[in-house]
Amino acid sequence: MTPNSDPTVQPVPASVVRQVDAADMTLHNPKRAVLSIGGNLGNRLETLQGAVDALEETPGVRVKEVSPVYETEPWGVEPGTQPAYFNAVVLLKTTLPPASLLERAHAIEEAYARVRDEHWGPRTIDVDIVVYQDAVSDDPVLTLPHPRCHERAFVLAPWHDVDPDAEVPGRGPVAELLDTVGREGITRRDDLELRLPE
Repeated sequence: MTPNSDPTVQPVPASVVRQVDAADMTLHNPKRAVLSIGGNLGNRLETLQGAVDALEETPGVRVKEVSPVYETEPWGVEPGTQPAYFNAVVLLKTTLPPASLLERAHAIEEAYARVRDEHWGPRTIDVDIVVYQDAVSDDPVLTLPHPRCHERAFVLAPWHDVDPDAEVPGRGPVAELLDTVGREGITRRDDLELRLPE
């Protein structure tokens, strides 16, 4: 009996196939991307979870892994002048080009009322593209990989947790970079958890 001889099996209409393909564009040649999320205002864990969920709801994006949460002393400011950050890393598969992914990251920041009036100022949420596939670009709008990711433990440590063999294009293995930077100023919060979207 050939597969097509079953009279109950109808061919799937082309319009339905197109709808399914449109609903999950990540079936077509997706690229790997790593995003760093962090914030130190408001309900920090809830905000990070909201950012993860918003990424998953983005057409052309599928969240594959979410790292453990790290608590991090604020970067570049006097100790005690800001609340501690919660940081995490999200691994994606996406068919969006880098510029569109950046637009989505900014839209998520704006949804959580991210204010950019102070360099290294406190913020509800920061969504940064760390790497996009193996892309290397010095475009000032979106520098890839992120120009300071290789020296930031709050990016390297959670990234290493979910992808121990990861590499930063042009900089080397995440594990070696983390050994160089060390883990001072960051604490893994195993009592907290970000859920992978259903």
